[in-house]
Amino acid sequence: MDENEERLFHIRALQPTDRNWVAHFMDEHWGSTKLVSRGKSYYGHLLLGFTAELDNAPDDAPPAGLITYNIEDEQCEILTINSLQPEMGIGTALIEHVKAVATEAKCKRIWLIITNDNIEAFRFLQKWGMSLAAIHVNALVEARKMKPQIPLVGKHDIPLRDEIELEIVL
Repeated sequence: MDENEERLFHIRALQPTDRNWVAHFMDEHWGSTKLVSRGKSYYGHLLLGFTAELDNAPDDAPPAGLITYNIEDEQCEILTINSLQPEMGIGTALIEHVKAVATEAKCKRIWLIITNDNIEAFRFLQKWGMSLAAIHVNALVEARKMKPQIPLVGKHDIPLRDEIELEIVL
């Protein structure tokens, strides 16, 4: 999205009253509300986050995007990010909101994990400014012990094996 274009959506912080729809969203898009990252598990519907809502959508319309995060030890980890309306700038806007929160909390970095099949996210996150921090080879073997819903094969029929860690230093 060009910076001079008018946004057709707005971003708002998640509220406790959003937990039910976030849980349904997680079940649909992530296979469960349980998320696993680097040996830790989280329940996505209980995390902090932001949602993107289309300005012209009916009140009962689903969100156009969602991001969840966790701040711990001066680090902000993004656990999930979804944009359901491509090429509108929703993903970028969601990350920018998390960056503002992380900066205010004096975090030293923002980081996240993607799987080895997620080529689109890898491209998007690098364009946003993130760099490769680590590749955790065969990490999904252990992650599946905590979350069996993680499939064996991912996007583009690529076997899911590795976690790719990306970061931006603040």
